[in-house]
Amino acid sequence: MRIDIVSDRDAWERFRETHAPGALFQSWTWGDVIRHQSLPLTRFGLYDESRLAGIFQVVTVRARRGTYLHVRHGPIIIGTNPEDWELFITFLQNFAKNQGASFIRMNPPFEDTQTNRTLLCSFGMRPAAVHEVDAERCWVLDITPSENSLLSGMRKTTRYEIKRAIKEGVIVEKSEDPKGLQTFFDLYKQTATRQGFVPHQGIREEFDVFAKVHRALLFTGVHEGKTVAAAIVLFMGNVAIYHHGASVTSRIGVSYLVQWEAIREAKRRGMRVYNFWGIAPPGAQGHPWHGITLFKSGFGGREARTIHAHDLPLSPRYWVTRSVEWWERKRRGY
Repeated sequence: MRIDIVSDRDAWERFRETHAPGALFQSWTWGDVIRHQSLPLTRFGLYDESRLAGIFQVVTVRARRGTYLHVRHGPIIIGTNPEDWELFITFLQNFAKNQGASFIRMNPPFEDTQTNRTLLCSFGMRPAAVHEVDAERCWVLDITPSENSLLSGMRKTTRYEIKRAIKEGVIVEKSEDPKGLQTFFDLYKQTATRQGFVPHQGIREEFDVFAKVHRALLFTGVHEGKTVAAAIVLFMGNVAIYHHGASVTSRIGVSYLVQWEAIREAKRRGMRVYNFWGIAPPGAQGHPWHGITLFKSGFGGREARTIHAHDLPLSPRYWVTRSVEWWERKRRGY
């Protein structure tokens, strides 16, 4: 077994789509987004002789509280052979030392089971203090059934809002043109203020990179000449991902029709799964994502969960970062 840099995009994507099709942040295109943001990223492969047995793209994050390595939605390694993981961990530790990193953070796309938690902890890792980022708990919908079947599987109020929006003359437009993002950002700013969250950075770069390869669409819902709701949806392999949304308060459920049209577009593109992205834990009434979770689950589907992000501390500076992240999580109600 050996680890080497990967430069073959097709080989990388074939491996990812075979073993972890929903791992957005390990996609080659997402790596291009990171590089578009001028952040240092390296793509590595774990090889069994000449056969690819694992992939992981690593971002070196230089934050105010220190430097760390981030392997989001990764690594993607075939199986859980401890020897393969030991090679991966040792390699990353050496790489982190060269980068001056105080810790390594990763969230492999495998199930949250005791066996998998034990595997990570056996290498000195511990669950990160941050909340469930990167859609560790998300809502997914199988969109292979007919449109009528999908409508029948929705919550009654969701189906009603879709039909009402159509009756009220709501128009849903879709575009790959980055110029249309200004409308999205106008709504997004209002949404962040209303819901009390910190806006994501890098959305413009993300859309620009994905749209250039026809893997992103901006959906906007217009009612009586006014844009009321918008969504950015990414397309990878057989999975469509509702990655960003924005809206203003309206008497008409425009957001419901926007999502329905995004689902229909995903079906036209041959997608098999529509991923609504992150949701709150079951029964968490006071969670900041409680409302959006009710909205997403109304379309039918199920919860999908992967293991929480884990950290590997490498220096005492890590504990400062952990303390700050723990406090932020509590303060924000996660």
